[in-house]
Amino acid sequence: MSNTVLLVHGAWVTPSCWADFKTVLEAKGQKVLVPAWPYMDKSVPELRRDPDPRLATQTIKGLVDHFEMHIRALESPPILMGHSFGGLIVQMLLDRGLGAAGVAIDAGPPRGVLPSFTAIRSALPVLRAWRGWSRILSMSFKSFSKTFANTLSPDAQRATYDQHIVPAPGRIYFQAALGIGNAVNFKNPARPPLLLIGAVADRTSTISMVRAMHRKHSRAPSRTDILEFPARSHWLIAEPGWEEVAEKALAWAQAHATC
Repeated sequence: MSNTVLLVHGAWVTPSCWADFKTVLEAKGQKVLVPAWPYMDKSVPELRRDPDPRLATQTIKGLVDHFEMHIRALESPPILMGHSFGGLIVQMLLDRGLGAAGVAIDAGPPRGVLPSFTAIRSALPVLRAWRGWSRILSMSFKSFSKTFANTLSPDAQRATYDQHIVPAPGRIYFQAALGIGNAVNFKNPARPPLLLIGAVADRTSTISMVRAMHRKHSRAPSRTDILEFPARSHWLIAEPGWEEVAEKALAWAQAHATC
């Protein structure tokens, strides 16, 4: 059973979004690694003030390759947990046969899973951005409050936005929308076990999309499960009740890890 957990953050945030999760997992005896995305190993104020220009060229494949490098540097396969775009990265890492088990939370969909109308509407500010393909983009507080943290109080939304939200590469969103570089083999016989976790009130990776991912991945012989949390938003890993998410994710992964 793996006692190492590698956490993969999503777009618009840094490894700090996993701070609470990390504390709980470490208290349960896990070694927890939280690598930053390439060009994002800085504080939130630094990333807002002066993001690395190379971030604009980031691709989905580049992100997956980056985390594969971290995994292969370990002595044994870790449990992988990813949130949002990090959940897509986890699905793609598992498709490469990496990891002892994977948990994808409010995950971005691989090619072949159509976004819901609500998800498309949430992504419009990015997809409509002028030359967004080649730019580093910012998320407005309005978008965050409506699509990321819609179940939080206004005060909590503002505090969370100020603490966590940073610019992100527009290119990866255009790639995902066009199905470029985000494919997996849903029938892959070598894929480690996968748990998909969804939030019923999520407006970014809607519960219908998470259920569709589960149906697709269930074509593989590996164990594939789904867990849903009612009245939760896309900020599932850090909004009130996150402890239950962390504990259930770890319990499932420990029960089904392949090594």
